[in-house]
Amino acid sequence: MNEDTVKKIAQGYGNDPQQLIAVLLDIQAASGKNYVDRKWADEVSKLLDVPLSKVFDVLTFYAMFSTKPRGEYLIEICQSAPCHFCDAKQVINWFETAAGIKMDETSTDGKITLSRTSCAGACEIGPIAKIGDDVYGNLDEEKVKTLVKNCLEGNLKKETLPCQK
Repeated sequence: MNEDTVKKIAQGYGNDPQQLIAVLLDIQAASGKNYVDRKWADEVSKLLDVPLSKVFDVLTFYAMFSTKPRGEYLIEICQSAPCHFCDAKQVINWFETAAGIKMDETSTDGKITLSRTSCAGACEIGPIAKIGDDVYGNLDEEKVKTLVKNCLEGNLKKETLPCQK
């Protein structure tokens, strides 16, 4: 990630301040570590002519953003009431055991970060986890192990997993 990349992303949206969220999402995706670094937030502030405080308001308000490096695969485990009653606590334990890390940690190889999320809108298949834009439901210990294994191997393909919606 470099200054030219940030400029190209902002230019792709016409340096339009109304596109702040889209610009930040693209920068986060291009970062290689699933976050927006302070220096890129500064650059976005200048390019879009918005106060840096507004950029950080967005980065800290929306759960989809991070200002700290995260894993290539962000695994978000739902903590809403329906998933809670479907034993989300046990699902967290399975993910922590399979990944060898605790919630809000990133694996040493930079592959996986575990995080909590609020409702992902898939209550009918809870408990669920979200990885990127994909939701995986009806989780049990074997499905969790498969998900983590595939992430660690860099081989996560939703259509080949036994735990898709």
